[in-house]
Amino acid sequence: MFGDFYQNIVLKKPKLVFTTLLIVLLSFGYFSKDFRLDASSDTLLIEGDPDLEYLREINQRYGAKDFLVLTYTPNEPITSKTTINNLLSLKYKIQSLDWVHNVITILDIPLLDNSEAPLQERLKNFVTLKDDKVDKERGFKEILNSPVFRNFVISEDGNTTGIIVYLKKDNGLKKLEGSSKRIIEEYKDSLKKKNHQNIIEIREVIKTYSKDTKIFLGGIPMIADDMMSFIKNDIIVFGLGVLLFIIATLWYVFKKIIWILVPISSCIFSVLVMTGLLGLLGWKVTVISSNFIALMLILTMAMNIHMSTRFIQLQKKFPKATNFEIIKKTTGKMFWPILYTVLTTICAFLSLIFSEIKPIIDFGWMMTFGLITSFLITFTLLPTLLSFLSRDNVSLEEVKDSKITSFFANTSINKKKIIFFITFIIIILSILGIKRLEVENSFINYFDKKTEIYKGMKLIDEKLGGTTPLDIIIKFGDNSNNNKISEEKDEFDDWENEEDNNDEKYWFTKDKIDKIDKVHKYLDSLPAIGKVLSFSSIIEVATSLNNNRPLGTLEMGVLYSKIPDSIKKEIVDPYISIDDNEARISVRIKDSLENLRRNDLINKIKFDLENELNLKKDDFKLAGVLILFNNLLQSLFKSQILTLGFVMIGIFIMFLILFKNIKLSLIGVVPNFLAAFFILGIIGLMGIPLDMMTITIAAITIGIAVDNSIHYIYRFREEFSQIKDYNKTLKTCHSTVGVAILNTSITIVFGFSILILSNFIPTIYFGVFTGIAMLLAMISVLTLLPSLILISKPFNYLKN
Repeated sequence: MFGDFYQNIVLKKPKLVFTTLLIVLLSFGYFSKDFRLDASSDTLLIEGDPDLEYLREINQRYGAKDFLVLTYTPNEPITSKTTINNLLSLKYKIQSLDWVHNVITILDIPLLDNSEAPLQERLKNFVTLKDDKVDKERGFKEILNSPVFRNFVISEDGNTTGIIVYLKKDNGLKKLEGSSKRIIEEYKDSLKKKNHQNIIEIREVIKTYSKDTKIFLGGIPMIADDMMSFIKNDIIVFGLGVLLFIIATLWYVFKKIIWILVPISSCIFSVLVMTGLLGLLGWKVTVISSNFIALMLILTMAMNIHMSTRFIQLQKKFPKATNFEIIKKTTGKMFWPILYTVLTTICAFLSLIFSEIKPIIDFGWMMTFGLITSFLITFTLLPTLLSFLSRDNVSLEEVKDSKITSFFANTSINKKKIIFFITFIIIILSILGIKRLEVENSFINYFDKKTEIYKGMKLIDEKLGGTTPLDIIIKFGDNSNNNKISEEKDEFDDWENEEDNNDEKYWFTKDKIDKIDKVHKYLDSLPAIGKVLSFSSIIEVATSLNNNRPLGTLEMGVLYSKIPDSIKKEIVDPYISIDDNEARISVRIKDSLENLRRNDLINKIKFDLENELNLKKDDFKLAGVLILFNNLLQSLFKSQILTLGFVMIGIFIMFLILFKNIKLSLIGVVPNFLAAFFILGIIGLMGIPLDMMTITIAAITIGIAVDNSIHYIYRFREEFSQIKDYNKTLKTCHSTVGVAILNTSITIVFGFSILILSNFIPTIYFGVFTGIAMLLAMISVLTLLPSLILISKPFNYLKN
């Protein structure tokens, strides 16, 4: 019934179908204007992650702001007049930009040990390096030796300083709460465009100061903007690169212009329709899905090569048949195998929806709809275009048998023991490699070493105390003060006589300060941790200013109440919250440290705080970007390992439905599972940690590579029903469908290799390893699969 419908509507009315397809193309082409990219940090987070909500709460409590970071390494000493003037000029130039809130440099740090005046007076009338009468060398030395600013604002060698550019807060999204999703998304897009313009502006400013100074720009807004540029570049480069390679492959295979134009039309048509669909549905392309166009082209081309190859073979087999009859036979014979290849690949991509990470879920849905689109276009546009052509236009000269597939055929027949021995070795290596697999999230190593992102992060990592932030929040529970207050006499005593009704000073108790100090020192002792900042750092500075006499708790309280608000807001308030009775210890991780295992580090800190420092589990909580990205990767690892089983079971069930034979179904899935597990084994043996993209390789490899098994087994069954001889059938299949499998596999392998042109390292790994996996799968399908068929003889029932 469906066959009659397809024949009467699609095959017999090509003009109507072509007109309909053009209308569809124009309709979806209109919506392609809404095609959007997204490189915000939110795209790499788990939706509903409680750690994300807690981080937002902490940022709100301790006054976190969006900022950019500049590393500033002048040729002359930082204290030289030229450097100070240039730094001041750069500061004021940046601060004049309308989107900048304020700019903090080493020239804005209060110098409290730079005069002999009483401390109270120094705090109220502090000086900085930019003041004319200040002893620059003495002031610089104070900053360089400061437990707060060393390896934070100034590098330990004194050659590199950091510039923090705080951005004006935008409350537009808050005002739009309750508005439609479209309005909110449009506003977010306008913010991204504004951020892009801001980054261009500040880079133009930096250029004018880079002649005698090495300056790198960093910070999340800059990374997000550069990531947008990477995604745009990847989409263009991947798309064009794969398209050019497909054209070259088609010319090599068919050596006729018409057999380039027809399949390419299907590919381009599918991509344009899918781009419009993404715009219509509001799905944004992220760094995870930036290769979807390349994948669409590759998978659509695979379908078209199988269809085109079978059309040419049938044309050769039935020389007197009309063009319509050949098209009818081709679509009839290829419908079910291609349908099942699409379904198995969809099964693999649908496994991504279990990841809990929106861009990966969207990528799974994108490729699912993309494959359905490619399937529909392949069985409508391709036969329609062929029907417009005469038989002479689409006929090819006699094609010689492929030496490669002939070699694989002879190997499968004559050297089965060698094939099985190599398979055994591959299984052993896969097991050994998989045992060594680990997941890791080295953000700095996601970028090419030539990019500004990498250079800036590397310099901050090495010179300014690390890159990835981690907060340890210490909770003190009961707010009562049960500790004796020290009554030591020093220069703080004079302040107690002043009128002060502020009870905040009584918050500072010995047990709190000791607990903060203990945790601070522990964190500072860990090799993976760079800069550690806490209230303990402030106390260390105050002790130094108090002639190295430790402060009593009352002195700390009095000091807190007397510090000018401008200093308190920038230096003290980020590390204690009296209202919430807790303290924050801010830590930065050296992201570029070799062999750093972030999940192990997080677990070690949690374990040691409980077991070595004797803190109760409820007395502390970890927060920060490190926690969020680690949650992402651990979640992805668990979901993908679990869903790999789902993919395998799903594909096995589809084989059972298609071939109705358990033995044949097992034989069909083995070569592809072997290729997927072997590529995981190779990754493990090479010591490359799985990341957000490479972790999906196994499921995707199985889904794509199993297509070859379906085509081969389907054709073997068809040929064997006529030939009735396994060896002869094997040679026939290798010279027909084997050639199509070889050609599509080469297209896929080299198509994935285009991904090495990306600036995003996980994308490069994804391309390289998926390409290798597809090559292994192709070799396995043309050697191991036929050998298993010869051994098990699953088609004996067809001899009767």
